[in-house]
Amino acid sequence: MLDWEHIFATRSSRMKASEIRELLKLLEQPDIISFAGGIPDPALFPAEEFQKAYSDIFAGPQVNAALQYSVSEGYKPLRDWIVQDVAKIGIDCQPENVFITSGSQQALDYLGKLFLSPKDTALVTWPTYLGALSAFNAYEPTYDQLSLNGNRTPEAYREAAAKSGGAVKFAYLSADFSNPTGETIGLEGREKLLDLADEMDIAILEDAAYQHLRFDGQPIPPIMALDIERKGGIENTRTIYSGSFSKTLAPGLRVGFVIASMPVIRKLVLMKQAADLHSSTINQIAIEQVAARGFDAQVAKIKAAYSERRDFMLKALEKYMPKGTSWTKPEGGMFVWVTLPEGMDGAELLAKSIATEKVAFVPGRAFYADGSNANTLRMSYSCANGEMIEEGIKRLGRLIASASVEEKEALPII
Repeated sequence: MLDWEHIFATRSSRMKASEIRELLKLLEQPDIISFAGGIPDPALFPAEEFQKAYSDIFAGPQVNAALQYSVSEGYKPLRDWIVQDVAKIGIDCQPENVFITSGSQQALDYLGKLFLSPKDTALVTWPTYLGALSAFNAYEPTYDQLSLNGNRTPEAYREAAAKSGGAVKFAYLSADFSNPTGETIGLEGREKLLDLADEMDIAILEDAAYQHLRFDGQPIPPIMALDIERKGGIENTRTIYSGSFSKTLAPGLRVGFVIASMPVIRKLVLMKQAADLHSSTINQIAIEQVAARGFDAQVAKIKAAYSERRDFMLKALEKYMPKGTSWTKPEGGMFVWVTLPEGMDGAELLAKSIATEKVAFVPGRAFYADGSNANTLRMSYSCANGEMIEEGIKRLGRLIASASVEEKEALPII
């Protein structure tokens, strides 16, 4: 066979299979209790609403436009709807500031391409969304840990970036119910990030995939809303806000969006024209129709289901996890982040769990840009009912307790 490796671009060496995508194959095994995939529950999809939307499209005068090429910026009525929706959370923008993507993952890819030259630095949280690392990796960056507690100065970030041969270009984070930890950045942390970005003259990439999934606690303004308030308008901001309909309506339609000032939007449009011309027109029309008819009701339905499952998981963790294990207590989203006893490896635990307890989760190391913190794991409650959660956490707690005893017995006697 032909040896392709010497022909591939050097960036291809940084492309790795997603551990999460591989783990999703376990969902096909009926005997596995899976907390691995951070995916919406298909039973909650508004299937009838989409059936009506597509039927209306094909039965009406829109059908030709729906099946035709369209503008790269995105379907105007959908952008109008997004403008009205984000206004409720303090983001004052115009349709021209909204750019439709093929899912928020395409937005991350485009933004990595737009800002990162080889050896430039991206500031990311420790841990961070694995999909963001996968998107950015193709552009050969260096990663540095984004700290919002004030223990890193702008000069320290600059010096580290210079040693790597580039400059700091942006800070990326999910401020609300982040993937993978489920944690939320408080108002003070968001303000500190804006201060840091202003001082360093870098962009902020705000990933708001879970913005609508708050179950309890007080809402906090998005970073972009705070930036607009500071600067007096979106055209003066450095925050780039990305959102998606994947977690609220349906992921299979692959409709996401970016909100930013016009210089950024213009560049993204050029990238879209070069890559795939535009996102699916018919899917954008269907999304707009379903959102306009009942977005708030759909969000209320999924929040009720996911919050109940979150509560089941937190109670089960409290009941079955051995001492030395800790976990986050998210106010929304789809994830709980578990820290195992020191010295335990999440990947090794997963192998044992699949073989003996039939419980799947995502080892935490993949979410760290430096591959550290092996004693962590991510669990999603979005596709598990109460009975599955109770039984799965019981099995997992038993396995962790057993593995912890084995670790202690293996320690040398001094």
